[in-house]
Amino acid sequence: MCGIVGLVAHEPANQLVYDSLLLLQHRGQDSTGIATAEGSVFHSHKTRGQVREGFRTRDMRALLGTMGIGHVRYATKGAASNEQEAQPFYVNAPYGIVLIHNGNLTNTRELTSELFHIDRRHLNTNSDTELLVNVLAHELQEQVNGHDLDPEQIFAAVTRVHDRVQGSYAAIAMIAGHGLLAFRDPFGIRPLIMGRRFADNGKEEWIVASESLVLESGGYEIIRDVAPGEAVFISLDGEMVSKQCHAAPRLIPCSFEYVYLARPDSVMNGISVYDARLRLGDRLADTIAKYAPTGDIDVVMPIPDSSRPAASQVAQKLGIEYREGFYKNRYVGRTFIMPGQAERKRSVRQKLNAMGSEFKGKNILIVDDSIVRGTTSREIVEMARAAGANEVTFTSAAPPVRFPHVYGINMPTRQELIAHGRKIPEIAQVLGADHMIYQEVEDMRSAITEGSSVTDLEMSCFTGDYVTGSVTPEYLAWVEANQLS
Repeated sequence: MCGIVGLVAHEPANQLVYDSLLLLQHRGQDSTGIATAEGSVFHSHKTRGQVREGFRTRDMRALLGTMGIGHVRYATKGAASNEQEAQPFYVNAPYGIVLIHNGNLTNTRELTSELFHIDRRHLNTNSDTELLVNVLAHELQEQVNGHDLDPEQIFAAVTRVHDRVQGSYAAIAMIAGHGLLAFRDPFGIRPLIMGRRFADNGKEEWIVASESLVLESGGYEIIRDVAPGEAVFISLDGEMVSKQCHAAPRLIPCSFEYVYLARPDSVMNGISVYDARLRLGDRLADTIAKYAPTGDIDVVMPIPDSSRPAASQVAQKLGIEYREGFYKNRYVGRTFIMPGQAERKRSVRQKLNAMGSEFKGKNILIVDDSIVRGTTSREIVEMARAAGANEVTFTSAAPPVRFPHVYGINMPTRQELIAHGRKIPEIAQVLGADHMIYQEVEDMRSAITEGSSVTDLEMSCFTGDYVTGSVTPEYLAWVEANQLS
């Protein structure tokens, strides 16, 4: 998962992009990068680590221009520790293109071969973002053919990108001397939201970003989500044009955005993340009441922070006291995002501390947003027991994660997933919990989509049904082999 932002302003873009990336930091801490455009000249800086530690005053001063893009990353393709894999990526023709990308391409083997043998383009990394910028550059070159660039040529190139590329992608690119391009895959798996404000001179300024909170913080009016398959082009003087570039787009956004990844104060695809999590708690409470001896539960506790809305609804609906028993150290990164199992396990007790007074002699119902590998959950159960809990019921506001996620979340191998090949009582045993309860798949779907125009969700890690092409058993085996090698 990554966070992306792009904007066209009438003031220096560097600080605007930097401030936006701070708000998207939760979407990735492996690396960060900013590129700006000063006329037809690009300036860029990218580095490992988080935003605050990645940019110094001298770096910011060198990022000149009023158009810019920015990226925060955690690795799903390429090496997390390799600075070459950090975004943005640049190609020098046609015109010069700098691109950032949130998502994961699933036909990288075919694209790599096509780019080398047919398009005659060189790749220097294993990043699928480098693949994407080269596909876009090739198709744009085919459209230009010696003529001046216009939006219709850009949209025709994006149409060809949709024809060639499979997987999830929300992308933002700067074309030197022309403007900013944003486009989204035909299923709208990854989010991309567009906003506008007016400069002091009365001219329009535009922004596109992964989450709406970036727009609201910057004083932009939220215009709408970029539609699945759509491309938006914003010229250097702030003129915006858009076009649907796919013949049969369908909106099927990633369910994990609402369960875990996005900030609760964001709205994506017309759905409030916070409200969706409240509804997930309502549905989970009904399932808990059906399968657990709720009369024996003394308190409901969330795992901070993203499970708080669901846990509060569980407590309210079941009529059980809500308590905060775990204290979070906010200076430790998300354990789910950390690359190695050993590193995740070491960080859990640094990240959370159990307050003994809230556990001693009590039957505890713990609510987490989701359970992926189970490392954190197992440690939490052990911490609860060590703090004096009598019984521990562990619940998840999401269904069991049984299948690899190939659309931009780091769960590529079945062997890593605690729910793969196990029944729920077996999972409880592995976690050391007395009872284990998961959200039902259909309850999750209805909780997230209720009251919106969204009718379906990308839920492959829960169901094994992949909405795009190229995701075959052979492909999943190849992904796992490469991950484990």
